[in-house]
Amino acid sequence: MKISLVTPAGRQSRAGNRATATRWARFLRQLGHRVHIAETWDGRAADLMIALHAWRSADSIRAFSDRHPEHPLVVTLTGTDIYRFQHSHPDPTLDSMRRAHALIGLHDRVHEDIPARFRDRLHTVFQSARPLPRRLSPVKSWFDVCVAGHLREEKDSLRAAYAVRDLPPESRLRVIHVGKPHNTEWEQAALAENRDNVRFRWRGEVPQGEVRRLMARARLMVMSSVMEGGANVVSEACVAGLPVIGSDIPGNRGLLGDDYPGYYPAGETAALRALLLRAEREPAFLEDLRARCEARAHLFRPEAERDGLARVIRHLTPSA
Repeated sequence: MKISLVTPAGRQSRAGNRATATRWARFLRQLGHRVHIAETWDGRAADLMIALHAWRSADSIRAFSDRHPEHPLVVTLTGTDIYRFQHSHPDPTLDSMRRAHALIGLHDRVHEDIPARFRDRLHTVFQSARPLPRRLSPVKSWFDVCVAGHLREEKDSLRAAYAVRDLPPESRLRVIHVGKPHNTEWEQAALAENRDNVRFRWRGEVPQGEVRRLMARARLMVMSSVMEGGANVVSEACVAGLPVIGSDIPGNRGLLGDDYPGYYPAGETAALRALLLRAEREPAFLEDLRARCEARAHLFRPEAERDGLARVIRHLTPSA
């Protein structure tokens, strides 16, 4: 089939939506489909559309649905769709859900947070990650914790940095953060923290290869978001055997499971600090986190994500 894959993130963007679109296009081509990626739908002929982001892609969703109401339309729900825009901008966001023949959620708790009338359209497709070539020896003088994500409100991006302020002198905890600031305000905040916090290093936006090297050498990762649709960096950590400490939000629980012991209440610096110190001081706790992440890794293999997309398409086009 000809598939139009719409993402609001541009060709040069390192945003998660663009990475997802590029990866999905590769999987769909492996399945024998012809795929065109665009930021908006320009009327190009397509047998099926997959739109990333119900709100940001609402114009393309509406245009495709009006022009081709009989053609399958898939809408992928992002974290901001689920936890922000369906409440702050309900008309376009819920209209996108209504027009969709299928919805894709990126973690398995999405059904709890969308209107009940749309739940029978929902399919879960976990985002995948490639295994690291190998683990690298950690830095001995520090207990390095990585944070990988752009600096913005939804990510609560400097929470890990705040958590390592004023630690006992014997602690070796250090946070290394990679990611692009959303605006000048975030940039200035990161630079100030970099200057004043000896346990924090912000490296800015870096190539994916450098992110993978950081994850290969770190002892732990923090996922501090206050809302997530199913963060790909959690998938990457699990596949890499990297333990995760995460905010207690549906997007993290939907990837790591309800019984995961590495959650802290979102936004609570003291609780995050306590978990980081425990991970540093208690090797058995750190190993338990690592083992639980590795036990989830099979969910995030590339072939599992490709098969998930294939199931959605077969559901919509059983004769194709």
